[in-house]
Amino acid sequence: MSSPKDTPPSGGGLLRTKTVEQSIRDTEEPEHALRKSLSALDLTVFGVGVVIGTGIFVLTGKVAKETAGPATAIAFVAAGVVCALAALCYAEFASTVPVAGSAYTFAYASLGELVAWIIGWDLVLEFALGTAVVAVGWSGYVRSLLDNADWHLPDVLSGTDVAEGFGFDLLAFVLVLLLTAILVVGMKLSARVTTVVVAIKVAVVLVVIVAGLFFIDTANYEPFVPPAEPQPSGSGFDAPLIQLIFGYAPTNFGVMGIFTAASIVFFAFIGFDVVATAAEETKLPQRDMPRGILGSLVICTVLYVAVSVVVTGMQHYTELSVSAPLADAFKAVGHPFYAGVISFGAAVGLTTVCMILLLGQTRVFFAMSRDGLLPRFFSVTHPRFGTPYRPTILLGVIIAVVAGFTSIDELATLVNIGTLFAFVVVALGVIVLRRTRPELPRAFRTPLVPLLPALSVAASVWLMLNLPAETWLRFGVWMVLGVIVYFAYGRRHSRLGAGRGVARDA
Repeated sequence: MSSPKDTPPSGGGLLRTKTVEQSIRDTEEPEHALRKSLSALDLTVFGVGVVIGTGIFVLTGKVAKETAGPATAIAFVAAGVVCALAALCYAEFASTVPVAGSAYTFAYASLGELVAWIIGWDLVLEFALGTAVVAVGWSGYVRSLLDNADWHLPDVLSGTDVAEGFGFDLLAFVLVLLLTAILVVGMKLSARVTTVVVAIKVAVVLVVIVAGLFFIDTANYEPFVPPAEPQPSGSGFDAPLIQLIFGYAPTNFGVMGIFTAASIVFFAFIGFDVVATAAEETKLPQRDMPRGILGSLVICTVLYVAVSVVVTGMQHYTELSVSAPLADAFKAVGHPFYAGVISFGAAVGLTTVCMILLLGQTRVFFAMSRDGLLPRFFSVTHPRFGTPYRPTILLGVIIAVVAGFTSIDELATLVNIGTLFAFVVVALGVIVLRRTRPELPRAFRTPLVPLLPALSVAASVWLMLNLPAETWLRFGVWMVLGVIVYFAYGRRHSRLGAGRGVARDA
């Protein structure tokens, strides 16, 4: 019986898989190879840089007031556990298949080409929208700081949300173009910029936590788990899918409210999976990828829990503001200075979130191009910098324009469903690859397979069902468009299908 490495490629199967050995060999082609320059510290910084964003300054108080009260800290722990299940699966794959592309590459090695294409198409949308949404959010914080300094941008250059009629968000546009230039110049420069910015951001968070400890009133923690209240029922496409299918309506507060809150604050963790897209550019991926993925997740969970404990201790959850709860909590105790510190930290922090999301998207696009599913023109690396400069420039310009001209708040939930879908695919891929390639060397092994990946799938699907039906509809339309593009171009140009890769036909 021939080994997978020797099996001849098959051009017809939609579920043909690309072997791990072939994926690794593709990274050694000089024109299509990424430069290895990242360490475990760089990866951890990337993870913290992309996860810690506005969520830590806004979402904590909003969820405490509307959904869980002081028990928001438990909700963050529950959401962290769900992410940890997915992170363990990512860590095994990233150390076994240290190739750019994250969930796309993992799916290609385990579930087949069509599934890989679908998840790659999904990630391109997820990272693109995420980058644009964050850039617009960053612009809002910077405009607020400029307003405090009595320096105002014209409304026509302040985005579609501010201007009447035509509006262009100049700050968001310039930010994306600047970050694109940094990513073209090289990963090490990107890592250095990220390290400095993340250090500032974490310092601001720690200052807020330490300062807030002096203003905690333990009476504000009563009741720690407020009595349950029914949520207002949604209708039509605005209702959660689980409500339309099963008639189950989530509750606020109470024990079940903690889990409802967990489904909301989960989205504050989105981004740690982006670390896996840099596997090919890591010096020792087998050792450092698990450390970077799991280390960043632990750090972010601890910071989130600490902030939620502080904000609900400073001010009773019923009195928290929704728009800027942490900043307003400091104003309520007579220290408005910290509100400015928080705004500064949020503005600085969003810079790295935007850059790392853009980094993740270009690496997925690059990997799909190298496999022939997208034009190979985009998989040529820069002769000097060793970066995928062509897709970086193309996508950077497109996203800059989208961020400049579009108000995309309603599309932000597409980022959430896309991330959860990737979690499901990676967890299933771990189970499949354990069965089909048990002999593969695995520097990191997900414990309790298949139980733990199955729990990861169940938790991710549960959170997906809590998203509005409208989000599912938009996601379905994008997926259908992706399948059309695959059959029109990707399947016919696939290097695997043309016999230039090594495959097993599923």
